[in-house]
Amino acid sequence: MKKNLFAWSTLLLLACVVSDASAQKKSAAPTAKELVGAAPRLGKSPVKEVIKAMTLDEKAKLVVGMGFKMPGMPPPTPKQMKEGINIGGFKLPPSDPEAYNVPEKVPGAAGRTHAVTRLGIPSITVSDGPAGIRIDPIRDKDSTKTYYATAFPVGTLLASSWDPALVHKVGEAFGSEVHEYGADILLGPGVNIQRNPLGGRNFEYYSEDPLITGRMAAAMINGIQSQGVGTSIKHFAANNQETNRNSVNTIVSERTMREIYLKGFEIAIKTSQPWTVMSSYNKINGTYTSQRRDLLTTILRDEWGFKGLVMTDWFGGKDAVAQMKAGNDLLMPGGPPQSQAIVEAVKNGKLSSKQLDANVERILYMVLKSPEFKKYKFSSAPNLKKDAGIARMAAAQGMVLLKNDDITLPLKKARNVALFGNASYDLIAGGTGSGDVHKAYTISLIQGLTNAGYVVNDNLKNAYEAYIKDAKSKQPKQRSFFDPVPALRQMIPNREQLAEQANTADIAIFTIGRNAGEGADRKVEDDFNLTADEKLLIKNVSDAFHAKSKKLVVVLNIGGVIEVASWRDEADGILLAWQPGLEAGNAITDVLSGKINPSGKLAITFPVDYKDVPSAKNFPGKELPLPAGEATNPTMGKPSEVTYEEGIYVGYRYYTTFDIKTAYPFGYGLSYTNFKYKDLKLSSKTFNGSITATVTVANNGNVAGREVVELYLSAPQKGLPKPEEELKAFAKTKLLQPKESQTISLTLNAKDLASFDTAKLAWVAEAGTYEVKIGASSTDIKKTKKFDVAKTIVTERVHNVLQPQVSITELKK
Repeated sequence: MKKNLFAWSTLLLLACVVSDASAQKKSAAPTAKELVGAAPRLGKSPVKEVIKAMTLDEKAKLVVGMGFKMPGMPPPTPKQMKEGINIGGFKLPPSDPEAYNVPEKVPGAAGRTHAVTRLGIPSITVSDGPAGIRIDPIRDKDSTKTYYATAFPVGTLLASSWDPALVHKVGEAFGSEVHEYGADILLGPGVNIQRNPLGGRNFEYYSEDPLITGRMAAAMINGIQSQGVGTSIKHFAANNQETNRNSVNTIVSERTMREIYLKGFEIAIKTSQPWTVMSSYNKINGTYTSQRRDLLTTILRDEWGFKGLVMTDWFGGKDAVAQMKAGNDLLMPGGPPQSQAIVEAVKNGKLSSKQLDANVERILYMVLKSPEFKKYKFSSAPNLKKDAGIARMAAAQGMVLLKNDDITLPLKKARNVALFGNASYDLIAGGTGSGDVHKAYTISLIQGLTNAGYVVNDNLKNAYEAYIKDAKSKQPKQRSFFDPVPALRQMIPNREQLAEQANTADIAIFTIGRNAGEGADRKVEDDFNLTADEKLLIKNVSDAFHAKSKKLVVVLNIGGVIEVASWRDEADGILLAWQPGLEAGNAITDVLSGKINPSGKLAITFPVDYKDVPSAKNFPGKELPLPAGEATNPTMGKPSEVTYEEGIYVGYRYYTTFDIKTAYPFGYGLSYTNFKYKDLKLSSKTFNGSITATVTVANNGNVAGREVVELYLSAPQKGLPKPEEELKAFAKTKLLQPKESQTISLTLNAKDLASFDTAKLAWVAEAGTYEVKIGASSTDIKKTKKFDVAKTIVTERVHNVLQPQVSITELKK
């Protein structure tokens, strides 16, 4: 800025010297206001002119975030500006002093960009998270005005609805809250594949399958962005664990990347054009994702046609200059050392001005779309009541009925309920970390049942509530964002309490709760597997109620898959409620009571045993020795690597191909009615550019309901080994009344038939016979038809990228 002022002053002085005397008398040095007015302005001048007018320092600040104001921490000292900030052993880069000096528009938001006021470039605000905007609910200790947000159902639950229209509706409500609370970009949705059931952030992600993942993500993005705010699809890519997430090297073949871990991103990006993409923490085949030009430019922009900007995950990557070169336009949360490195690199020729200008240009085009640039007057008062209703409706639609022996559910005659399990009284709305939401309330199951007119025994209720209150009072306080308070040990009712409940109640409900989140993966013992207390409680309750010819329903209030095979015979009914958001108890009761007929289907397989999981032997990888002279940084984790030896055989692709029995297969889910499939037809016996399958689904029961029609494709096993079947299309019926039917049409194109051939660097649909399988799950196939592809079709040729640096011995049939 000072250099520009000096330049203007010099030019004007020279003009005065060569002018005539009268002109000299009339001329005067320009004021700062006049200088600003003379410069190009974003929105009024072409973007390239604005970039041309920016100084190198301004560009280097714009591509680096402002940092964030750490609660209770003063601005960084000069020493901290050079060395970073040490907080309890966690070393973080310093924030820019502006983070402390410039008031936050949205307190509690995740980060901001720098403004360049003289050129009309405002600061942009970005906010977590994938299940609801995460901001401070109370500001300046004034609780008379609150800023709570809706905690929507987690991503895994939404995917279990198999209903993109529903997810779009949730996105609209979500986006309206982002808009009305003043943020410009929401940091979500999360689109990583659920490679392993122990993944700590699986609740944020949609599925083990890239098609469901991509379609659900696209629906969410389109819904949110319809409200005039942006999204940041994340974490790009192969970020499938929390253990050592900042340093782990993911070793994976290009085919596996293309078919499994990139495909969901590709579908979502091509059909929704999110404003931004967030690069992940991990390395892929030896290089940080935020520093891989072949990932962020060659694939993302050149092959897929992405138009927006790429930002890092918070503190992601190590080399600011390499990130700029890769096409990672915005470094978040940002700090002065990164800007300084960029300035020096331009000056010494290690970073071209052309590349930096391209990074800046993409940021400016994002800014032009933002509410902040458009001077939207946000209300800080979204319609939370309406959004809670949408959250409740969506939660019920995504719950999965896993077991229902002898029509245990719905609870038509049972009015007196014995409610067991801590989570029945203290439900988990969503996961922890940046995926958590500051919500005004969470409806517990006991509240939901009571609201619907059910009666819960007061003695049992009082015992549980007193136990939970006492146990929580003895828990340690949460130490950090990544260290949530551990789960409470289950209360075990004594024999007298069980006998009383079995005598007086009509039915027993036991809720099993699980939580996880950012910073750590789950464990097999006492997490994936039930605890000893939980096993004992299920058996005791089951025995007591079955002795009285009464039934037990288990509700799974979980964010990720757990083991069920060893105990499910103790229960008469099992409802997978996932983590349903703030209206949890009401939504669960809607399904238990029959107000809503469950129509959810699993978007993730439930294995019989953890050892059956294809990645169980190599998750989460192995730790490596520290480089000589380097100390462990708790923030970054330890050097490690993980090899995706299972290759393309992830989830049901593995179980169906290798004939591994599951507890509950992918695509599975029961209803209170039953459906019949008939009249499967293909538009042709020979493929010619596309082919359409039509099938009629009839409701043969006595209750209105919806059914998901799943189309799996078996391809010829010739040059490329392939899974036994792959999901290629799906649709959900409308609400079918008893005896009503609907014909569903599903179309496949050449790309849907293709597999990635690494040797040919192409997507190839091989000649031969293909089989269309229409099913109610991956294993419950109702109808099949075959068609032929006369000649091998190359659907797309791509670049030679992401090559592994070591040999991978991948799983083969």
